[in-house]
Amino acid sequence: MNVQLTELALLELKACPFHIVMPTPVQTAPVSVRSTGASEALQQNTAALSALANATMVIDLTCEGLLHSTELPTILKGGARVLMISNEHPEALERLRPAEDLKPRVRDAVKQAKAAHKMTVTSDAGSDLVIDISDCPVAGVWGWTDRPGTVTHWPGGIVVMFPGRNAVNGRLVMKPGDINLTFKRYIETPITLGIENDYVTEVKGDGLDAQLMREYYAAWDDPDAYGVSHVGWGLNPNARHEALTMYDKHDINGTELRALAGNFLFSTGANEFANRFTSGHFDLPMIGCTVALDGVPVVESGQLVGAESSE
Repeated sequence: MNVQLTELALLELKACPFHIVMPTPVQTAPVSVRSTGASEALQQNTAALSALANATMVIDLTCEGLLHSTELPTILKGGARVLMISNEHPEALERLRPAEDLKPRVRDAVKQAKAAHKMTVTSDAGSDLVIDISDCPVAGVWGWTDRPGTVTHWPGGIVVMFPGRNAVNGRLVMKPGDINLTFKRYIETPITLGIENDYVTEVKGDGLDAQLMREYYAAWDDPDAYGVSHVGWGLNPNARHEALTMYDKHDINGTELRALAGNFLFSTGANEFANRFTSGHFDLPMIGCTVALDGVPVVESGQLVGAESSE
């Protein structure tokens, strides 16, 4: 449906859209692959890549998205602007359409993150995480792009950092109401993640949530699946915490929960900046956390504070 809606929107804008349709590649992973943001649909097809790189704008409607795909740099190098429309229900996209006031909010958060050396994450549930973010890459997304050779995604409203090697240590305690977006479900029983030098070393918990997470990690048989991918926080005031309850799993990708204002987003899996590559990926938005940069809170008990929360 989103393909047809996008075509109609582009025609209304007097654009001249054309479609590139790629077959789904053969499944080679030991388990279902979700939440990677690294679609393999293009399969290094040079004809398709040439067409995309020479387009003025690319609307990405692949299921997983091209955001972390190996082909994206080639497309951007050609000067195309890439808008990844997340595989969401049209109603969610309509509620979260790009808003002009998100751009300064996200840019301010990016500026704060780039200036900081240390991020700490604490919570009443028992989280106590320390992350060295000195000189690490920082990305902010507000939902549109007007510069050639750049990429964004819709829904927007998020800032993320990609820590370097040996940068993440501590403990994260997930509680009921937190979200496992790889499984597209709310956490119902506590999970404690022990993290040492970037890697999840233990997944503690007696409930089904911890059991499923342990099983999915183990299925990859890949140490890098346990490594930290990225960390950040959400900035979109229109995103709703209860959104997952409103849709069937095949109707959404969960980007709304990644952008939820005040959530701490913790992700494991591929991190090219730390030289880790894997298809195993968890995106874990957590509510009620306090996130501080060099001791200054930017999120306090799940609520945005400071310049990035201003209207």
